[in-house]
Amino acid sequence: MTKFDHDSIVPYKESELTKKQQVAEMFNRIAFRYDFMNRFLSAGIDTGWRKKALKQLAEEKPKIVLDVATGTGDIAIMAYELLKPDSIIGIDISEKMLEIGKEKVLKLGLEQHIQLQSGDSEAINFPTGSFDAVTVAFGVRNFEHLEQGLEEIKRVLKPGGKLVILEFSKPKITGIAQLYNWYVGIVAPQMASLVSNNRKAYQYLNKSVQGFPEGKAFVDILNNVGFRNTSCKKLSLGICSIYCGVK
Repeated sequence: MTKFDHDSIVPYKESELTKKQQVAEMFNRIAFRYDFMNRFLSAGIDTGWRKKALKQLAEEKPKIVLDVATGTGDIAIMAYELLKPDSIIGIDISEKMLEIGKEKVLKLGLEQHIQLQSGDSEAINFPTGSFDAVTVAFGVRNFEHLEQGLEEIKRVLKPGGKLVILEFSKPKITGIAQLYNWYVGIVAPQMASLVSNNRKAYQYLNKSVQGFPEGKAFVDILNNVGFRNTSCKKLSLGICSIYCGVK
């Protein structure tokens, strides 16, 4: 199993917990402000990113969808609205995030279509070939073992099933890159400290983005794991990317 630099980037350096445990703890701490901070720090652009990612599944018309690192259920809910699958299951390691997601699902009356539950991306508790499609929005950076998580996703996909990943990336355009680095490295953590009192969570966001094997490097990883028809589509001048692969 290949070890990537990003696998060892953790929210709390002083902690003796594993990356997975630290990530769960971090999201439990910021869950109450997570949705607000996403909209606030991205000026609402993140909603459009999610829609563009899900449109990659429009032709497939998946009936059973797994949303890995579902968080508060944004992608799961949007997937039902846009794709109308029979069933969507969202898994996450943060219980506090799941609690908020379940409340949103109940409020929308979608509990017959969307089930959110505790689950580990590196040990997915479903049989091989269970899902027509798998989505991951801003979650693969948090995998403790990137290849293991991707291999588990491939295992639970049906033959011909499609994976769609939405993840932050680093813009390469001169000027835009410097502005982006200033924003995510300095502005976002300071704003997060004021609003959610958790500066370290957004410092971790920046470090994990900087250390993530993005673009062609990530497509190569998908290929090495065994996905085919892989692709990478840049969004918003390279701030975000959509990755696709087929089992």
